[in-house]
Amino acid sequence: MSAPVLTARAPAKINMTLRVLGRRPDGYHALSSLVMFAGTGDTLSLDPGNALSLEMSGPEAAACGDASSNLVIKAAIALATRKPGLRLGSFHLVKRLPVASGMGGGSADAAAALRLLAKLNGFSPTDPSLFEAALATGADVPVCLRSQACEMTGIGDRLGPKLVLPKLFAVLANPRVPVATADVFLAFGLVPGTMQAGPDQQDMSTGWPGSATAVVEAIAASRNDLEAPAMALTGAIGETLDALRAQPGALLARMSGSGATCFALFSDCRQSAAATKALSRQKPGWWIRATVLR
Repeated sequence: MSAPVLTARAPAKINMTLRVLGRRPDGYHALSSLVMFAGTGDTLSLDPGNALSLEMSGPEAAACGDASSNLVIKAAIALATRKPGLRLGSFHLVKRLPVASGMGGGSADAAAALRLLAKLNGFSPTDPSLFEAALATGADVPVCLRSQACEMTGIGDRLGPKLVLPKLFAVLANPRVPVATADVFLAFGLVPGTMQAGPDQQDMSTGWPGSATAVVEAIAASRNDLEAPAMALTGAIGETLDALRAQPGALLARMSGSGATCFALFSDCRQSAAATKALSRQKPGWWIRATVLR
């Protein structure tokens, strides 16, 4: 009897804050970011078998490129090199998140692949090989492997404790302009070996406030350091932020990651739903979703 098909969600990663602390001598940037995860995302399934493969469908699948270079395949290979005899199979990705959008969609897909392989092979979700494979696959994959609010520091290799934060109502908007992360960091302009002042966001060791209002205020007190260089590369990001800020009830609008997706926070789901409808009418070509961040 064949093993059942396994399925996992790959939720969008949203950088609520993102501070660039410096650039290491090896060229990698040291970061500090409060990360939360959205209710929207991709879906990955695994049909157990001998051969490793990936098929893609969904509204954003055409932009994913060749399946052989997808991070799902890269993550599976990274885990297989650390777990000899690993059972593999055929993956099927339903792609709903825009590519190169600052929401870690590819990283979330890779993390979902690792979770599915762990379940198929019967080892613990906390097995060290999962984190090692995640980090070998990409800088955002370890935090996506956890898929729970936390502080991410270093080059993505250090995760703070899981944070229990109040849910935040949000609207995500992407103007359909892909932004290359490498180009944004190049525009930021840090020379290797340069360190900057530490982040001004709240110290995670003391915990975040308990109420949604206080959390939004604490997030607003920090920033995304990549927002300005990304805006210099494309005017679409500034346009997106202006459109979100113009929606009634918007408490805060900011870019996620290296862009071009931006988010706005609202007090309740009625306001975020109304903003989504209004913005979708104004910008029918954009990718826009109302969601809950956790």
